[in-house]
Amino acid sequence: MARSDLLLDLVEAERRGDRNRFRTLVEAVIAEERGKQHHLLADRLSELITTVGTGTARDDRATAVRDLVQEIVPQRRLGDLDLTPVSRRVVDELIEEQKRSELLRSYGIEPRNRILLSGPPGNGKTSVAEAVAAELMLPFYVIRYEGIVSSFLGETAARLDNAFEFVRTRRCVLFFDELDTIAKERADEHETGEIKRVVSTLLLQIDRVPAHVILIGATNHGELLDRAAWRRFQIRAELPPPSRAQATRYLERLQRRLGGDLGYAPRTIADKLAGSSFAELAEFALDVRRRAVLEAPDADLRRIVRERLEHWHAQATE
Repeated sequence: MARSDLLLDLVEAERRGDRNRFRTLVEAVIAEERGKQHHLLADRLSELITTVGTGTARDDRATAVRDLVQEIVPQRRLGDLDLTPVSRRVVDELIEEQKRSELLRSYGIEPRNRILLSGPPGNGKTSVAEAVAAELMLPFYVIRYEGIVSSFLGETAARLDNAFEFVRTRRCVLFFDELDTIAKERADEHETGEIKRVVSTLLLQIDRVPAHVILIGATNHGELLDRAAWRRFQIRAELPPPSRAQATRYLERLQRRLGGDLGYAPRTIADKLAGSSFAELAEFALDVRRRAVLEAPDADLRRIVRERLEHWHAQATE
């Protein structure tokens, strides 16, 4: 049974003739029923508020949606990540608000559900999105730009609408990696009218995202984002490259997880790889362990590390 407050709001919206509010509340009911594994009821309600058609048409729609969003099983937990104090706090607060949404709603307040992550590549934006889904035990959907973006006029905006229509009736996390791909600054005179229409569609859809859908955007190039897109996100967090202390802790965890020595103390390696991203540190550690395994039992770890460092620095200067 749906929450009593939802049912009361639903009747009130219908009484006032507020069709947009009515639809939003029905979507919340559907999401709640899916969360209770009442899939038949949720599917039937979803059919009633979306385009009605034959079974074949519905199957075609389901296939089309799979081309637009991809469900991924999260591999990261929040405890696996080494975030700055500010970033960790805002992510923790988002998770707490979602977990305690009933308390907030009893005071007439909705939990925040839109967060924008920015910063150089390889520093945990995707990992944070996965961790939020894992901590809340929600499905994790990733937008597939190869399915969204079309060369035909108006098609990209229509596909974007379809993707949002799919997630609005599910309690889930929706992740836009490289958000600047479709949310570029509309004031840029070099951009076409089509991309400006896509951005406008995206902004309208973000405004309509219900509180039970956690929308996470990520960008490596925040300066390219449309200014209105920035404002749509209630929370914004910068994920910079790791400090020396963060890199050391991360390498220590990698050493334990990979089950073997890295040849030098993690702090020494962190110093040698100063400025590297978390992803680059992980790749370096994995490269060292790979060679150590292949050269066992006579592996010279220090030589392996020195060779990897020489190669690493050579790549950096190319």
